[in-house]
Amino acid sequence: MGLYHQRWEHESAYYALRHTIMNGRNLRSGDPAGIEQEMWSLLTLYHALRTVMVGAAESLPGTDPDRCCFSITLHTARDQVIQATGIVTADTDRDTLLGTIGRRILTGLLPTRRQRVSTRKVKSPMSRYSERREDGRSDTSRTVTHLHVTVLEPVDHSPALPSASRDDRHATPAARRRHRILALLQEDPTRLWQPRDIAAHFGDVTLETMYRQLNRWAASGLIHKLGPGLCAATPWSPAALA
Repeated sequence: MGLYHQRWEHESAYYALRHTIMNGRNLRSGDPAGIEQEMWSLLTLYHALRTVMVGAAESLPGTDPDRCCFSITLHTARDQVIQATGIVTADTDRDTLLGTIGRRILTGLLPTRRQRVSTRKVKSPMSRYSERREDGRSDTSRTVTHLHVTVLEPVDHSPALPSASRDDRHATPAARRRHRILALLQEDPTRLWQPRDIAAHFGDVTLETMYRQLNRWAASGLIHKLGPGLCAATPWSPAALA
């Protein structure tokens, strides 16, 4: 759940670049070189402002950088450039580097972000997505007070295969594995079989032996191998759609 919420930090970055900094304006350059220069300048400004925000948050232990307001940071920095104030020189004390921007950030900290769980629901009647069916979840955001995560083990429905294959060299021809497998494939010649499915069907052969024998029978032309781990009794091709 935490990773899902952090994913939206990227959306905040896009919003800050396009709307907060650019105020919805388009790039002015009319050639690729100019566009590249503008993009680099925007990204440089964005990262510089974010660096100041992180520094301000770290100056107040326990403060989450997410609480720092990007708009306050941008407008304060813009005022500093226009007014030519808050200039940092080489001999400036490091303890005073927080400066006007940092103090403004700490003064206008946003409330702690609350976790929210909102249902996914189509709001526009013209949306190309189908409407969500009612599943008991609320249609409004809810404050999350606690989360309980249960890790479920994957269910393996395939039966366990034996550790050793049955020796059928002295069995009658009809009881040998090759005869039984060829008969199984001929029951539905168009079905694609995987070696594990065949081995699980009989339950007396290991997967390694099954792979080896199927490859040998395919090389001799008894069966047809259609790809890695797929075989059938006859040549198979997908039917054309009507």
